[in-house]
Amino acid sequence: MTRKSLLAMLLLLGSSMTMAADALRVGLSPDYPPLAFQQDGQIVGVEADNARAVGEIIGRKISLLSMPFEKLMPALLAGEIDVIMSGFSVTGERSAQVLFTDSYMLVGQMAILHRDKIARFAQPWSIYRPGVRVGVEPGTTGAAYAERELKEAEVKFYQDSAAAFAGLRADEIDLYIHDAPTSWQLATSRENADLISLYSPMTEEMLAWAVRPGDDVLAGELNRALRVMKTNGTLQYILNRWIPVRVEVR
Repeated sequence: MTRKSLLAMLLLLGSSMTMAADALRVGLSPDYPPLAFQQDGQIVGVEADNARAVGEIIGRKISLLSMPFEKLMPALLAGEIDVIMSGFSVTGERSAQVLFTDSYMLVGQMAILHRDKIARFAQPWSIYRPGVRVGVEPGTTGAAYAERELKEAEVKFYQDSAAAFAGLRADEIDLYIHDAPTSWQLATSRENADLISLYSPMTEEMLAWAVRPGDDVLAGELNRALRVMKTNGTLQYILNRWIPVRVEVR
């Protein structure tokens, strides 16, 4: 072995050891149960468990960094975090700014309604009738779906799910369109037992993790870990732990 090749090997080994020693800084917004939320002062949920499983597989410590959802991408691009693991939907706009890993789950927008209106909206086509009053959260993929597909609906905006749930109870709206995790939460929420989801996704959205553009090494490590998690059942175990309804994994 030449001195030059030996030096290259030592540099590569040193780089690998540094990566293993440094904590992987995972950015998430813990206000999105069951994917990521606060419980007894700890960050828990699907993504927290995903991060810990990834850390075990790639041999790195995990540091969970909590921040508002809208701060995640700026923090990633500024180098303040290494990866976003926060129920992040893959979109064309985001893909132009970050590097997504392979998807770990397929989700979609779902319609939530008061149980008194189950018969009225029992058929899939019923939400597309003219005059249906639909609630959405501004800036979400649910709002985009309503604008694109429900052109004859009466759309009302709510700042969060709690306000929309109140709107359903007050008969201000017939349906609240939001993403699947909000519907999954209803399945185990006693205080919202009067509400129900149709559990029929109106869109298909892939959830994945995101790293900085050009960070192919980390993306490769995350994809390798994800393949292991899918193969050995770890991912399905995590999903079964936190989500009370069947979801599709890809």
